[in-house]
Amino acid sequence: MWQKIKNQYHLFMAVLANAAYLFPTRKIKVIGVTGTDGKTTTVSLIYHILSANNFRVSMVTSIGAVINNKNFDIGFHVTTPSSFSLQKLIKMTSIKETDYFILEVTSHAIDQNRIYGIPFEIGVLTNVTNEHLDYHKTYKNYLYTKLKLIFKAKIGIVNFDDDSYSYISKLKETNKNHKLLTFGLSDKADINPNNFNLGAVNFKDKFNQYNLLAAVAAVRQLGVTNNQIINALKVFKMPIGRMQTIYDKDFKVVIDFAHTPNAFYQILSYFRPIIKGKIIHVFGSAGERDAKKRPILGKTSSEYSDVLILTAEDPRSENVDKIINEISVGIKNEKVNILKIPNRKKAIEEAVKMAKKNDLIIITGKAHEKSMNMGNGEEAWDEFSVVEKALKIHEKN
Repeated sequence: MWQKIKNQYHLFMAVLANAAYLFPTRKIKVIGVTGTDGKTTTVSLIYHILSANNFRVSMVTSIGAVINNKNFDIGFHVTTPSSFSLQKLIKMTSIKETDYFILEVTSHAIDQNRIYGIPFEIGVLTNVTNEHLDYHKTYKNYLYTKLKLIFKAKIGIVNFDDDSYSYISKLKETNKNHKLLTFGLSDKADINPNNFNLGAVNFKDKFNQYNLLAAVAAVRQLGVTNNQIINALKVFKMPIGRMQTIYDKDFKVVIDFAHTPNAFYQILSYFRPIIKGKIIHVFGSAGERDAKKRPILGKTSSEYSDVLILTAEDPRSENVDKIINEISVGIKNEKVNILKIPNRKKAIEEAVKMAKKNDLIIITGKAHEKSMNMGNGEEAWDEFSVVEKALKIHEKN
């Protein structure tokens, strides 16, 4: 009940924001990307492909905003900005006559009416797995919140291979006039490896192949050809903190933003067959967020990793040890080595210290974020800097 009241307030603020900035989205075409995982990468892919083909384009992701080729910070732990901040960013693009605006959209932003008043040209749904159930309560509520964007857009693009499609296909029958396209590795998907050659681009892991096919489906609707897409991808770089290798000598260190069971599965199952040594996984789980996923995170990691170093990841007001113990409950593989090191800096240092030749250290959950909340507000945090310092000590020894 209280959330519904708050959402009415957010709706009122969104109406004011639209009016205050003179309805800026009327002058541009907006592409929204939502889903549990892969949103930032998919937005970045769409942006890069369009930009490389001389489309005038801007974007907002959890990493930040690129408006008229200039970078802007959108704040700590923010994906979809508040309605006033968002309308201001869009207004900045229309002043410079940007034609396309790519927006990463969370389920919270949809439910809280932060995107009210934006006429989406295209809506993309990457996937939907159990996440944010502390807020949405059930998977079905979570999915249907995401689908508001898809069926609001003129063109909806969804993952044919995802479990969510069984629900979407039923809704499709009652929305026959709505244009809905699918992507996936299945031959039955509208956009699939038979009509877009994945072998022509360097996307080896399955998860990012899905992100790419979602982006391909979107840009094709704007007239971009397969050859133009492939040429653009020759110089594409993954967003910061997405499958990012920052050290590759005697052992490898990868930083990734993965913080859901599905993301853990995707990245760890990709690396397991190609890593000759041990996989050392450093991770935690956010406090004051969906606690039900914590044991699933532990279970998923233990199925592919050899060493689990459980640590802090924005515990907020929750006790770090409590969160770590809730993660460890799900660990069923008795062969894995479990270390509990609440201090994230020390956890990373321990991972580097124990790594041997051919091992992989994968550190997930923080990536690009520049702060960590330990219960006393946001404190400065730079995952890359911490890892680099630990590696320097390693190389000296």
